[in-house]
Amino acid sequence: MTTVEPREDPPTEASELETLLGFLDYQRGTIALKTDGMDDVQLRTPLPPSTMTLGGLLKHLAFVEDFWIGMTVRGRPPAEPFSSAPWDDDPDWEWSSSAWDTADELRELWGGAVEASHSELDEVLADLGDAGLGTRFPRWESEESVSLRWVLIHLIEEYSRHAGHADLLAEHVDGRRGE
Repeated sequence: MTTVEPREDPPTEASELETLLGFLDYQRGTIALKTDGMDDVQLRTPLPPSTMTLGGLLKHLAFVEDFWIGMTVRGRPPAEPFSSAPWDDDPDWEWSSSAWDTADELRELWGGAVEASHSELDEVLADLGDAGLGTRFPRWESEESVSLRWVLIHLIEEYSRHAGHADLLAEHVDGRRGE
């Protein structure tokens, strides 16, 4: 069983960058809190009629981290297991393949993706600083570009939306409610 550190509230007086990163880390902490201590079976349990599971959510969010920070902001190719995933055969691969992963593997994948995002953002911000929020990056395999500000806000939105899903799934799986 893993133990989750208490979440820190986002700062109320900080730069725009510190505020965005604070809210993103808070939402990451919410997902960690909702999945803390759950075993393989619990992470594979859906809430019908949806097929979504907490394990699928962890793997999806690992992909989201890799896509937006690694691939879009850093411009690197996808990391494993995403680079060799059979996306053409299963566009929802990260969700469906989580049924074969253990709880420890899913937590390690997601935690590693979050750590990589922290490291890669630190590298980008060392060059750009707070003023870099307006810096634009081409979206992976697209003509469109997005600002770093947009990426961070999108990640907060993605995590917040899935934190709501995690609330329902966790309550269904083991009865935990609220925070």
